[in-house]
Amino acid sequence: MVAMDYFLGLMILIFSHQPMSYVVEAKISGFSLELIHHDSQLSPFYNHSATPGELSSYDALRSIARINHFRPSSVDGEKIESLTIPNGGGYLMRISIGNPPVESLATADTGSDLVWIQCAPCDNCYPQDSPIFDPVKSSTYMDLPCDSSPCQALPLSQCGNTNNECQYRYDYGDRSYTVGVLSTDTFTFDSTNAQATAFPNSVFGCGHDNAGTFTSRGSGLVGLGGGPLSLISQLSAEIEQKFSYCLLPRTANSASKLKFGKDAIISGEVVSTPISQPRDSSSNTFYSLTLQAVSIGSNRIPYSQREGNIIIDSGTTLTILESNFYNELEAAVKESISLSSTVQDPRGNYRLCYDSTSFSTAPETPIIFQFTGADITLKTINTFVVLDGITCLAIIPSNGLNIFGNVAQINFQVGYDLAKKQVSFAPADCTQY
Repeated sequence: MVAMDYFLGLMILIFSHQPMSYVVEAKISGFSLELIHHDSQLSPFYNHSATPGELSSYDALRSIARINHFRPSSVDGEKIESLTIPNGGGYLMRISIGNPPVESLATADTGSDLVWIQCAPCDNCYPQDSPIFDPVKSSTYMDLPCDSSPCQALPLSQCGNTNNECQYRYDYGDRSYTVGVLSTDTFTFDSTNAQATAFPNSVFGCGHDNAGTFTSRGSGLVGLGGGPLSLISQLSAEIEQKFSYCLLPRTANSASKLKFGKDAIISGEVVSTPISQPRDSSSNTFYSLTLQAVSIGSNRIPYSQREGNIIIDSGTTLTILESNFYNELEAAVKESISLSSTVQDPRGNYRLCYDSTSFSTAPETPIIFQFTGADITLKTINTFVVLDGITCLAIIPSNGLNIFGNVAQINFQVGYDLAKKQVSFAPADCTQY
């Protein structure tokens, strides 16, 4: 009896010293989140006064700037760094960090790895409307040491001067940056089809010095790339290395969906293509596919057979093609549209435009992107954008880089199976996904 009393007293002592938990660590194999287009009416960034032409021009400028995202950083020429255009173009998601959880609205980005948010104390933070995360107030927060595996996975890091904390720095192509401490805490997501789901000991950047073009309504970035620090890699065991999304245009009155694990299964007319890392790249952040050709009507334009020659990216708005290949595609589009002349984009951001008064609806010119094992037929919503009085091809040229942007992915279920190393597509009404 004395032994039993001692045991019970010991158990009470142990549990009385455990921190109070505000979230349930659910053992769940799938969950779904909302994605909000940066420029939609559901977004805190929504600009009531912006015209379609202004928004489409911003899309082009952001897409052009985004190209630096996939090129070597000036900070470390041997590694590819993240680039975010913090002020728009992509989709936003809600993530709560800490115990008790503090919600952040962050950019969801398949072209980045690190998850980071602004943190107190702020040595140099940009203004933020929502509460800034204070690690001191979280019972589950921990700094990571310099010899930890996550710290070793950073492209650029150093040790603190007075302790062994892992300090990170990410420099972005638009001269924005985030500097802080690599840390762990509990990530909580409010699933659209289940109770709030918590993942303890998740790695993120606690940014104490963040500046550039960030705005007060956003508070960070959620990396969905293939690298070791991304949300996808961290949750790989729980979500079976699967995630999917179904994107809606900015004009939609409902949110897009991002799904994980068993919820990420796509259905319908599904086609799949391998994820192929380019031979000249050591980065596993980006999801590279192999584009074999583009067909417009009976005109098939073959492309390089080099594997991994195009990146599929949720953070780039427009589709971007290498200049010579783009020129061939543009000529084929002109040939397929029975309009005598084109017009110039007055802002100079789009190459191929038509006077919208020449037709009642945008040109019905299906463009088929032929990936290895998967032909993706793009409709008008994927290939043309409306400006003020003109309609332009939502594909632009670049010097030697190809990106399959998020406009091309609208109203497709897009599923990533990293165990099988493949991306799958199925046309869908994404309001029903």
